[in-house]
Amino acid sequence: MRRSWVRPGLRFLAMALPLAMPVASLAQAGQIDLPSFDELARKATNSVNISLNPALLQLAAQYMGNDSDGASVQAAVNGLKGIYVRSFQFATDNAYSPSDVQRVRQQLEGPGWMKMVSVHSSQKDQDVDVYMLQHDKRIEGLVIIAAQPRKLTIVNLVGSVDLAKLSQLQGKFGVPSLPLAPKAGGS
Repeated sequence: MRRSWVRPGLRFLAMALPLAMPVASLAQAGQIDLPSFDELARKATNSVNISLNPALLQLAAQYMGNDSDGASVQAAVNGLKGIYVRSFQFATDNAYSPSDVQRVRQQLEGPGWMKMVSVHSSQKDQDVDVYMLQHDKRIEGLVIIAAQPRKLTIVNLVGSVDLAKLSQLQGKFGVPSLPLAPKAGGS
């Protein structure tokens, strides 16, 4: 008797599973696979490795303080599902190779990702690129790559990103100053 419902149940599961796969992949939308960069960490004079999942992100935001700055940061992280930062500072120029950055950039060539900002400064010898993943007019992920001869920083914001509030995260959670919007109170 049990066999009568097992076969149709398995058929339903076999048909439903492929339909559920895109929904499961949306849960990871906006998050890239950051390499471990262990080799760079060994070469670096300073390194930062931040991985804040949703629970840790909310916990950290609570400890930002109850002043207006803390409230602004809490509002900025509202909707985010994660902040992931890898930052390395080196004693000598060109301690990292372009291939280290290329592994990240290749992921940003995938569907949905687009380069939003590209800033090159010959005077400061730095490049800053900002990529976003947009779905249904919502930004679901942001990746910032800031490269200088002695410093490399990669930031991945996962979840609903509000560009108007993004400037509140500058200097917090390892997020560098961004060429997207003026700081609060600035012009």
